[in-house]
Amino acid sequence: MSRFPKLIRIGVLVLACALMMAGCSKGTANDSGGNNHGVFYEIFVRSFQDSNGDGVGDLNGVTAKLDYLKDLGIKGIWLTPIMTSPSYHGYDVKDYYQVNPEFGTAADFQTLTKEAHKRGIEVIIDLVANH
Repeated sequence: MSRFPKLIRIGVLVLACALMMAGCSKGTANDSGGNNHGVFYEIFVRSFQDSNGDGVGDLNGVTAKLDYLKDLGIKGIWLTPIMTSPSYHGYDVKDYYQVNPEFGTAADFQTLTKEAHKRGIEVIIDLVANH
């Protein structure tokens, strides 16, 4: 077996760690008085909050809960994949440029990001680059 797949796995792990630490670095919107610590809250969008009554959590549901998350002291949210995927979990992304219609639209995602930033909450999306 070649070392190439192992190097890719190590690279993905390093990238994931760097993304996790990005929300805790100095100079972010969440930096208040030199405090460079914060908690990211992982959200499985499908089951977090349903805004339209179809039984599936969505981006507008996450947006509706931003004040609640801020009150908890959350400095960032880490969304599980929200892109088009044939599975319920989304970790086998079919199209990285399309938001899964069950979760909303690209405009809904932009609204979520804008509203989160207004509250000092960072937003990251779980990315599966090796599938």
